[in-house]
Amino acid sequence: MGTISDLELYERIQQDDREALEILYDRYEKLLYSFSYKMLQQKELAEDAVQEVFIKIWRKKGLYSQEKGKFSSWMLTVARNACIDLLRKRKIPEMELDQETFQPASEDNVERTVEWKEEREQLLSAVSSLSEEQRHIVDLFYFKGTSQQKISDLCGVPLGTVKGRIRLALQHLRKKYSEGRDKYGQEPM
Repeated sequence: MGTISDLELYERIQQDDREALEILYDRYEKLLYSFSYKMLQQKELAEDAVQEVFIKIWRKKGLYSQEKGKFSSWMLTVARNACIDLLRKRKIPEMELDQETFQPASEDNVERTVEWKEEREQLLSAVSSLSEEQRHIVDLFYFKGTSQQKISDLCGVPLGTVKGRIRLALQHLRKKYSEGRDKYGQEPM
């Protein structure tokens, strides 16, 4: 018998087949670890992120479907989300948006790489169009995981002002990002 496909392994995992999970783990642990380490820059956190990916695959069966793309790409997305969650939980500042961290893995096809670069450029353009105060608060809240109350204390403004600036910044970002996606002929958000 040849190599079992990722999809076959995932289907077996949905039937509570632990051996299939182990095979999948052996197949992807190194890729997910290197990807996570690149984002987190800490061995223990990267290991935690990999564990989170496989826990999610085991506990939340049925999350993946072929419409979501290649299974390995989907796993990298789950790993990226796990890394962001770990950063937020531990209040560790996330990498800057324009660093290579947010590049797709080398396994992704050329088309997806181009899409990632376009999306990143659109988002960077949208963020750069914010006022200085909004950009600062968005950076603290979304990229560094700072609480709204802490931002209020740091900036010396009322909590309601912080919430309002975040809300207005998000509205502005949605509009700018949608305009950018329209410009590239993509579906708006």
